[in-house]
Amino acid sequence: MALFTVNAMPRPVFVIVLAQLFGTSLWFSANSAADDLILRWGISATDLGTLTNAVQLGFILGTLIFALSGLADRYPASRIFALSALAGALFNAGFAVSANSLASGIPWRFAVGLCLAGVYPLGMKLIVSWVPERAGQALAQLVGMLTLGTALPHGIRLLGHNLPWQMPLLGASALAILAAGLILRLGDGPHLRCRHDLPPFRLGRVLMCFSRPEFRASALAYFGHQWELYAFWTLVPALIILSGLAPAGSPSLSGFSFAIIGIGAIGCLAGGWLSQQIGSARVAAIALTLSATCCALYPFAVDLPSGLKITLLLLWGGSVVADSPHFSALSARACPPEMVGSALAFQNALGFAVTMISIQWSSQIMADWGSQISWLLLPGPLFALWALAPLWRRAAKNS
Repeated sequence: MALFTVNAMPRPVFVIVLAQLFGTSLWFSANSAADDLILRWGISATDLGTLTNAVQLGFILGTLIFALSGLADRYPASRIFALSALAGALFNAGFAVSANSLASGIPWRFAVGLCLAGVYPLGMKLIVSWVPERAGQALAQLVGMLTLGTALPHGIRLLGHNLPWQMPLLGASALAILAAGLILRLGDGPHLRCRHDLPPFRLGRVLMCFSRPEFRASALAYFGHQWELYAFWTLVPALIILSGLAPAGSPSLSGFSFAIIGIGAIGCLAGGWLSQQIGSARVAAIALTLSATCCALYPFAVDLPSGLKITLLLLWGGSVVADSPHFSALSARACPPEMVGSALAFQNALGFAVTMISIQWSSQIMADWGSQISWLLLPGPLFALWALAPLWRRAAKNS
């Protein structure tokens, strides 16, 4: 599988996905210090969900700004990415150094999310600007690095478990600064042309994309997928503790969290390779089926041997994000070419709004539901499978 070798990846793509890995380490950096924050700030699991949602809300607002203003089409994507990663690094460091309570921490995390809106979507646009002919496969690599970036603070925490809780966050900020430098040096690809004469964007034009059945199917499936994905990533440490695999505050908890979230990068790479054989719609359907099965089985697995429990969680972590890049690829194909960037940004904004509900709700009822919390996530992949059915059935019929 040449996909899994760096040599098979064009240099610009390698630089972009590496920068994505470093830049998105800001996203869940605070979650790596969850145990310390609960102890030192006297907060609950629900409050941790609120911190995560502050990032989500900032990201939603940022993507809406990019979608409705056309900023990403007026200025070089590489500059927006670099400035956003640098600003996100500073706000993330501000949280680590200055925040001493939930109330003081929320504005910092919101600002980090706002900056991430210039990292993740602009990273997708940079991919298209360099390799439009293999965008689907390259987007899978990009989302794989976002996934690994999400897991990275847990890895940093594992390596420095005796260090102050601020260190993983400051490490993530350092990586984001490095990401800014990498992208600024790379620049935009030859297939990207900035336009400074664009008219003001009208929201109604984006909504028109939903009148297209193919775009609507992909977008609705993406919303179902988002219901599960970020709530799962938020709950991973709690799911590990509930499984009895590691106690709270232990290095093994950080290690398992890193592995379960990080294996999603392999799932994305495998899905990108498989999409070349069977198409994006069928890959997304397979990943949704696997993650839905894991959602359904998790409450019954907590009493199984440790090997089976970790296998289930690793399968869940690998499949829960493997479908993500394919919704972007399917939506990009379904909407008018001149609206691809804005349509994807708007789809991202709505999808991340869905994550705020599932993160907050699951965090609030975690203590009451216990291991059955996974069933709250189950409607997401099931709805996504139903919404995507016209596309994956058509792909199966035409194969």
